[in-house]
Amino acid sequence: MTYATKQDLIDRFGETELAQLTDRANGAAIDDSVLGKALADADAEINSYVSVNHVLPLSPVPSNLVRVAGDVARYYLYEDRVTEQVKARYDDAIAFLKNVAAGKASLGVDSAGAAPAPAQTVQFPPSQKVFAREDI
Repeated sequence: MTYATKQDLIDRFGETELAQLTDRANGAAIDDSVLGKALADADAEINSYVSVNHVLPLSPVPSNLVRVAGDVARYYLYEDRVTEQVKARYDDAIAFLKNVAAGKASLGVDSAGAAPAPAQTVQFPPSQKVFAREDI
């Protein structure tokens, strides 16, 4: 199971950037094997944090993990040419994952991977006032 796909990275970072990062010969086309390796490495890193409190695989994949996987994979693709922006996004992604592992941040799913039940709302009959002027 992968958290992000080739198309997710194209949508976030553009085809040109991915071609330049993956096609080591001339930067003209996206090399699927290089991109796949970066995505697999990102998944492994994410799993090392997420598996602390969640049963894997997560299905469906929480949208915030798609973003995190993209940032981590992009960081790996830059290798020794990493920019400050790419490094900052990677650092933010890892900080989020550390918070998930520590129970300080939520993926939006429970430990078994299911989305939480919707919050219950309280409804009052139309004739019943919730607040009155004298309550203020």
